[in-house]
Amino acid sequence: MSTITRQHSGPRMSQIVTHNGTIYLAGQVGHATDDVTQQTKTCLEQIDALLAEAGSDKTRILQAMIWMADMSDFAAMNAVWDAWVPEGHTAARACGEAKLATPDYLVEFIITAAAQ
Repeated sequence: MSTITRQHSGPRMSQIVTHNGTIYLAGQVGHATDDVTQQTKTCLEQIDALLAEAGSDKTRILQAMIWMADMSDFAAMNAVWDAWVPEGHTAARACGEAKLATPDYLVEFIITAAAQ
């Protein structure tokens, strides 16, 4: 039986789950008081840190699912994403509009990556 590793676990979720060389991150959100550009930057910084802790990095991202509170912020979010993602390492990606956990959250990223 293969091992499942959970990090930063609470009663509701774990921030990192690793299984069979695949890393699953919980949804990452920014600070509720920030605009979508800064929330996106914060999310991506958190993703970098969590992937590093799990022994991976953004060049190993397999899939990104992005939820936005308002698709009118799509271009602003993409400007930050495009500057962050390494050339030649774009992930399979989907982006949609949804109500997030609180109206102050404007964007949430859900990442699946390969371990090193």
